[in-house]
Amino acid sequence: MTDRRRVSSGSPFEPTIGFSRAVRVGDHVWVSGTGPVWPDGSCPDDPTVQTRRCFDIIIAAMSHAGATVENVVRTRMYVTSVDDAAAVSAVHGEIFGHVLPAATMVVVAGLLDPRWKVEIEAEAVVLP
Repeated sequence: MTDRRRVSSGSPFEPTIGFSRAVRVGDHVWVSGTGPVWPDGSCPDDPTVQTRRCFDIIIAAMSHAGATVENVVRTRMYVTSVDDAAAVSAVHGEIFGHVLPAATMVVVAGLLDPRWKVEIEAEAVVLP
């Protein structure tokens, strides 16, 4: 059996909900839905800033699991308004424009924190 490696980001939601920020099994890494959580609890209103924060947390978690941006094969972006799609897409393009993972963006009625405009998941495959 392949070992399971769990990565924590220190989110206050991890212990209360009972999840890991990322899990690596073999050469696969899954990063949980990641909201724009700042250590001090703040959350700027700007969807571009929120998206960058989500990806900062995701990239750090992937790094702790032994993956890089180049290993990402799938992203899922949840936005609370179609009006924010262009901002979220632009940041995604900056980070993954050279990788071109499979990607999905869905407009949802709401996220865990009503201040959040975006939440993002990522999956990676680390090949030798």
